[in-house]
Amino acid sequence: MQTFVFLSHHNTKMVTISDIAKSLGITPSTVSRALSGSPRVKESTRKAVFEAAEKMGYERDEAASSLRRGRAKVVGIVVPRINREFFSNVIGGAESVLDESGYSAIICQTHENSDDEVKALKTLRSNRVAGVLISHAISSTDGKHIIDNIAQGTILVQFDRVFSSLPGPKIVSDNFHGAYEGTLHLIDQGYKKIGIIAGHMSSEAYAARLDGYKQALTDMGREIDEDIIFYGSIIQQGGYEACLKAIDLGCDAIYSTGDFTALGALQAAKEKGLRVPEDFGIVGTANEHFTSLITPSLSSMAQHPYEMGRRAAMAFLTSLKPGAKVGEIVVPMDLIARESSKRTSK
Repeated sequence: MQTFVFLSHHNTKMVTISDIAKSLGITPSTVSRALSGSPRVKESTRKAVFEAAEKMGYERDEAASSLRRGRAKVVGIVVPRINREFFSNVIGGAESVLDESGYSAIICQTHENSDDEVKALKTLRSNRVAGVLISHAISSTDGKHIIDNIAQGTILVQFDRVFSSLPGPKIVSDNFHGAYEGTLHLIDQGYKKIGIIAGHMSSEAYAARLDGYKQALTDMGREIDEDIIFYGSIIQQGGYEACLKAIDLGCDAIYSTGDFTALGALQAAKEKGLRVPEDFGIVGTANEHFTSLITPSLSSMAQHPYEMGRRAAMAFLTSLKPGAKVGEIVVPMDLIARESSKRTSK
């Protein structure tokens, strides 16, 4: 049986089921059964109850209802930053699937801070969510705090940035092959010394991209130079600073594991007076919207975040079924070659 609390639009007085029953001349138990969709209530009575509810401006108290069910039809989605197009598209994809199944979403952002991540998980636990879809903050070095702050029985689905040690479905980009293809593209375009803005190695996604970059160089007979591997940044300023060092070390191209660091690299190359792509090539990762709008346009490895969100939500719904097991799902990455890496002649 579902529980409802109704609030008048004309004042803040809470109206009870007994008030509804009194207005219709029926018992409170009949109103309760009608609101919960019980087949024991005649259609004419159910219609009268809902018409009265609409007329009086009643709203359902989901928190009280979830207490009775044990879990709300709500899923928490935890992302590092909502203002990144990648994560906003993941959210959009997930919501498109959840909505069709009658689930709502609570969106939390961690600002790349593990303490904020814990706060978000505690908030979701207090709201008795049925599942948590999460891409961990870059400052999180392991998943213990995630497990510690999810209630027993809550379905955990990780996406993009995941910890392999944690149970449950994982929806990831094909990070290794994406970085491999991005690096190979720069080699094919005739660039000789290719550095990488590698990001944080605490993230399995960035570590896999570094491995893909190294493998591409090895397969093409290039040496791996640790001096032109730049760790520790996923923001524009970090990309700018790394690229200045790369240029000073003789690099003529950069593969960046993110688009914002690639944007910083483009800024650095321009300030150094280099022509992009003639003198210096750049490939980023994620295919953020701005990559097609700047000059020169920025080549990038597309990650398909909307599809990632859809698959994360579908993994949650599948996991609701008794005995269902969902492992790792890999979403391909595709090279979007634009002006920043396409030389007219090699």
